[in-house]
Amino acid sequence: MTKRELLPGSIGTAERVVGASDLASALSPDHVDHFPDVFATARMVALMEMAAARAMADILEDGDLTAGVSVNVTHTAATPPGLTVRARARFLGMEGKFYRFEVFAEDDAGEIGRGLHDRAIVRHARLLEGAERRRPKT
Repeated sequence: MTKRELLPGSIGTAERVVGASDLASALSPDHVDHFPDVFATARMVALMEMAAARAMADILEDGDLTAGVSVNVTHTAATPPGLTVRARARFLGMEGKFYRFEVFAEDDAGEIGRGLHDRAIVRHARLLEGAERRRPKT
């Protein structure tokens, strides 16, 4: 697959109101683990990934999608339910075959996290085929 050009500085954004399913306390399926009722780091990372994917949307061809390949972020502040979290991803340039982004998240009180995130362009069908090959043979 050929690399498509994304201009350095290209921006993608995503936002969501923190709901019950976004809380760290909701991450334990059997409720054995005790986490606080604040925006989960996993949800912050997902919002950052969505922002980066949106920055790449215009360079995709039919049948392509983007996939996250690495995330290195720090979550620095807790956000309670009901507040809006906004994520921004700024394209820094290529890192080998990967698209590297600076990612940032904030709520109404300011920054809650930042870091680096790499994405790749993949063929949707090929990704699903690879996932299916991981199933145990019966």
